[in-house]
Amino acid sequence: MRIASVLTPLTESHLKLASQIGVTDIVGRYPGSDSDALLTLKKQVESAGLQLSVIEGYVPLRQVVLGLDGTDDQIKNIQNLIRNMGKLGIPILTYNFMATGDMSRTSFTTLDRGGALVSSFDEALMEDAPPENRAGSDQLWLRLKNFLEQVIPVAEQSGVKLAMHPDDPPMSRFRGSDQIMSSRADYERLVDLVESESNGICLCQGCFSEMGEDVPASIRALGKSIVYAHFRDVRGCVPKFQETFHDCGQTDMPETVRAYKEIGFTGPARPDHVPLLEGEQGEATGYSMMGRLFAVGYMRGLIQAVYGS
Repeated sequence: MRIASVLTPLTESHLKLASQIGVTDIVGRYPGSDSDALLTLKKQVESAGLQLSVIEGYVPLRQVVLGLDGTDDQIKNIQNLIRNMGKLGIPILTYNFMATGDMSRTSFTTLDRGGALVSSFDEALMEDAPPENRAGSDQLWLRLKNFLEQVIPVAEQSGVKLAMHPDDPPMSRFRGSDQIMSSRADYERLVDLVESESNGICLCQGCFSEMGEDVPASIRALGKSIVYAHFRDVRGCVPKFQETFHDCGQTDMPETVRAYKEIGFTGPARPDHVPLLEGEQGEATGYSMMGRLFAVGYMRGLIQAVYGS
């Protein structure tokens, strides 16, 4: 189990800081599918002695998910991205299949320990929100199968693994659309949809906790398909929950690390959705730096205790 991190923004200073606190792997945001953009990102990361292991975030799949004009072009773009990742030795592409595109929260100013700010979600506050792009579950599963059947062979040839991130919030229906990555059963169906080592899972602990799933049990059940993990915790389950510090949520975090060891997981895991701490400005979107320092230290302690130094 290797400690990875998103860095916002991705600067020389943040890369140096990540290296100093024991991060080994960097998660890069989608820079485009052409090899020059990926190479520039890879060189920037490697200049700090770190490894670019994951491309995650803003991966363009809206047409694919919603079945719109341009679906074929988007699939070709992803195929090209995967080929170029393979050529450059970037092994994991993380994506989601949400009709709403990305995670949703109703507040970024919820108070947590010591007055730190975190994000939260309460479905009751979404009542007046207009419906997003509508999609039915049967349609979504068919579109996902079509997508995987076209990109997984390219991923296999390129030595790249796809890692599906859960719906967030993980609800079977949200803002007028069905969602199909909202339970452990959905993930079991995903890995059976196209059987391949390249058809993998991003085990987001926070989302599985939001689902009401037993997180360590889910890690053990899905183990062979987990290629990447988000180390995160919450308090509460859908339809109402809030983010927490990594050491004071509802999940037995030491037990999750023991579960990763049991399944033989050696991939990257990154702290996710950290609190906004005293002295930092802005909203608690989860990607500030000070909370990430605390989270990495907590992860390193758990990993050394469970795996050994």
